[in-house]
Amino acid sequence: MALTFNQQPYRNIVVSDLTYVRVGMSWNYICVLVDLFNREIIGYSAGRNKTADLVKQAFQSVKGNLKDIQIFHTDRGNEFKNQTIDETLKAFEIQRSLSHKGCPYDNAVSEATFKIIRTEFVRNQIFSSLYHLQIELADYVNWFNNHRIHSSLGYLSPVKYRMITLKKVV
Repeated sequence: MALTFNQQPYRNIVVSDLTYVRVGMSWNYICVLVDLFNREIIGYSAGRNKTADLVKQAFQSVKGNLKDIQIFHTDRGNEFKNQTIDETLKAFEIQRSLSHKGCPYDNAVSEATFKIIRTEFVRNQIFSSLYHLQIELADYVNWFNNHRIHSSLGYLSPVKYRMITLKKVV
């Protein structure tokens, strides 16, 4: 399925990916769920392993009804293509969309979001514990959604853009 990254309705398409983060002397992972409507991080998690459970935890952190999500788009990583995620998507009637093999542009929004996260949040950071990472990630997501200005959103934060845009629709 070819995705259109711009002008999506609220919670129509959510994209996701994972990246690694230094915690002490080892690597841990973060997962984010990004709404294509306004590039808001609607779900996130951090954990020791790059697994479907980490993705499921990100879904569990979403505020609001998961049935509002129509399509969940990811790359072809094993953490996304498995029974745990199949069951989660089926339970909330969410359609799966996977990137084409060898085509990184299919998941461009989540890759761009992680580039921002790695630059603004992860760069030169070594978190002392998983708990420390989780607390700092929650603070960063709050800042990213509520305070960080996005030029593609008319120089508004994702939450401000959502509030203005959805108010006009109602």
